[in-house]
Amino acid sequence: MKNQEIAKIFDEIAELLEIKGENPFRIRAYRRAAQNIEGMSKNIEDVAHEELLKIPGIGQDLAGKIEEYLKTGRMQAYDELKHEVPEGLLTLLSVPGLGPKTSKLLYDKLKIKDIDDLERLAAAHKLAGLPGIKEKTEENILKGIEMLKRGRERQPLGKVLPLAIDILEKLKKSAPVNKIDIAGSLRRWKDTIKDIDILVTSDNPGEVMKVFVHLPNVKQVLMHGHTKSSIIIHEGLQVDLRVVEKGAYGAALAYFTGSKDHNIRLREMAMKRGLKINEYGVFREKDDKKMGGEKEEDVYRILGLPYIPPELREDQGEIDAALDGKLPGLVEIKDIKGDLHVHSKWSDGSHTFEQLIEAAKERGYSYIALTDHSKGLGIAHGLTGERLLEQKKEIAAINKKLKGFRVLHGVEVDIRSDGTLDFSDDLLKELDIVVASIHSGFRQPEKQLTYRMASAMKNPYVSIIAHPTGRLIGERDAYDVDMDEILRVAKETGTAIEINAYPLRLDLNDVYAKRAKEMGIQMVISTDTHVINQFDYMRYGVSIARRGWLEKGDVLNTLEAERLLKRLKPFI
Repeated sequence: MKNQEIAKIFDEIAELLEIKGENPFRIRAYRRAAQNIEGMSKNIEDVAHEELLKIPGIGQDLAGKIEEYLKTGRMQAYDELKHEVPEGLLTLLSVPGLGPKTSKLLYDKLKIKDIDDLERLAAAHKLAGLPGIKEKTEENILKGIEMLKRGRERQPLGKVLPLAIDILEKLKKSAPVNKIDIAGSLRRWKDTIKDIDILVTSDNPGEVMKVFVHLPNVKQVLMHGHTKSSIIIHEGLQVDLRVVEKGAYGAALAYFTGSKDHNIRLREMAMKRGLKINEYGVFREKDDKKMGGEKEEDVYRILGLPYIPPELREDQGEIDAALDGKLPGLVEIKDIKGDLHVHSKWSDGSHTFEQLIEAAKERGYSYIALTDHSKGLGIAHGLTGERLLEQKKEIAAINKKLKGFRVLHGVEVDIRSDGTLDFSDDLLKELDIVVASIHSGFRQPEKQLTYRMASAMKNPYVSIIAHPTGRLIGERDAYDVDMDEILRVAKETGTAIEINAYPLRLDLNDVYAKRAKEMGIQMVISTDTHVINQFDYMRYGVSIARRGWLEKGDVLNTLEAERLLKRLKPFI
């Protein structure tokens, strides 16, 4: 999809403008536009000019640039900016955590022009001593380079899934496919993806492959066969397409979906039963008679197992649970009754209360929690105490007019460096929900970060801890926090832990989500919506919950509003 390409260009324009010392409001406009375009669920190629202008942050100027890029594949203003900034400086900007100002300093003072030079000098402690650069800065630069290298191997789920869906839709439209599915780690909803696997059945495999290798996003054709082809798309991902026989489709889907360890366990079980399993089906060893394979369920049924959902196929106890009849009934998107982390125009969101309510209703929700930022986050136009109380009155008036829907009044309150909160208890007790989170001091020592979060949970009015590890996949590693201690305090205080569904966060991750479930900790799944289309990110949060074995009863926002509010802070 072009959405990601244009969002990336706008982000880079913002960085280039920052290097040049341009107007901060202009820089912010490009960043906001990038965020809103990336959050769109609709392909921007299908958006008319008038509809473009309705996207928050997109005026005539930016709409024109978008249309220019869609028409020509280039953006003149972007090209001109790149010519004004040295190429080596652009290279440094690709390192996560290395901002425009530091990049320019390193380029100007040390003439660093590539990543290898930067890594060598940082490792040799040749950067410390420059203005604002200390030994800790060098460590962070090295971590950023390591993250950049990892990102070349694996990309975030939220960037890969839309690309895969786009390929599927184009194949459905232009190729003679009967069945078609995504397989591999993407079907298991892993948070990072190495490549895309697609399976199809077809009466004309050759034509399917011809369409596939000529898709508009193809950068390189690695292999063009009759039943298997591989391409590299412009985003750097490898995509493998296989055409399989109808009678083997289920076996192939199981084979190419399960993790290596999951599949090994299945083969071991098959061998004990005198069977063998491969991508072509399940066969009896003694006479090679095919026992099944047209349906994916066949593979598990023949082994005496119930169907195991793709998200669980990691050999993390799912096969033993299946044998014991203890597989969880995983939470589903339809179970979610409302979103508990939503931002409006009152802080850094893009929409009015009324627009957010309408969008939530369209998704079948019966409530949302409006949780704008508190005053400590100045860059997000955080609320003062006076504005928070003014907002409370407006929400109360809206609720009087609503039928079958409720707006919960909340706040995303900053946890300060000393563990205190950005608002007093007198203000917090006026709210339905208090979401507490850390937005600064990410590089503080583990002890301090853990203390901050634990202190917030011990406040009787804090309902939920949001994005608890602070990670941004491919951009920022989780900060040093003792999650064992955080989960212990969450259990002790009855504080819920959020699975933040924003695709670059997915925080809490699946491993800690499973541990939280085992400890009986309350969980919520929220989108952190700033743009209406981001409500659709809920599916990413649900996928992490499913990978963490969470059931409907483990997720508080599967409850109706009244029951939810009673459960959020049981000790008040």
